[in-house]
Amino acid sequence: MREFFSFPNPVNDKAARTVAAVVLALVILTLASGWYWLLVPITYGFWARLLTGPRLSPLGWVAMRVIAPRLGAKRYVPGPPKRFAQGIGAAISTLALSFGLVLGDHGVADALLALFIPAAGLEACFGYCLGCRGFAILMRLGVIPDSVCLECADISARLGVARG
Repeated sequence: MREFFSFPNPVNDKAARTVAAVVLALVILTLASGWYWLLVPITYGFWARLLTGPRLSPLGWVAMRVIAPRLGAKRYVPGPPKRFAQGIGAAISTLALSFGLVLGDHGVADALLALFIPAAGLEACFGYCLGCRGFAILMRLGVIPDSVCLECADISARLGVARG
């Protein structure tokens, strides 16, 4: 059961960027059309990826197994920051769903959805993950222990520096 509720580490950055591109498109479509029912698959996707990686996320599975392999060689990045970013997305999309569909407050839902535009846009277009940056800040502050992501704590491998 523990393996079922796991998150891949490392993560293929091309799959993560593909997921971000689709999330961005769905958010823009929701904002432009007022189709707040789209918050259901958006929110489900974030929760599925947070809890099980791509296992229960159709979008995550297709991104990892179908789209990313067609984009060339894999580019691996640490998994824990990506999982943290999915958690932020799950929280924000759940709030947007609650306001947009349950409470009918589309203004608040729109404001929450608007937060995804820079986050998903930067990830999809440039591979810059705002949630991952937040994760790094929390690690530097000691809120997240180094043991959660040893690769994140020791960047020497990414810099080509030999460890002593």
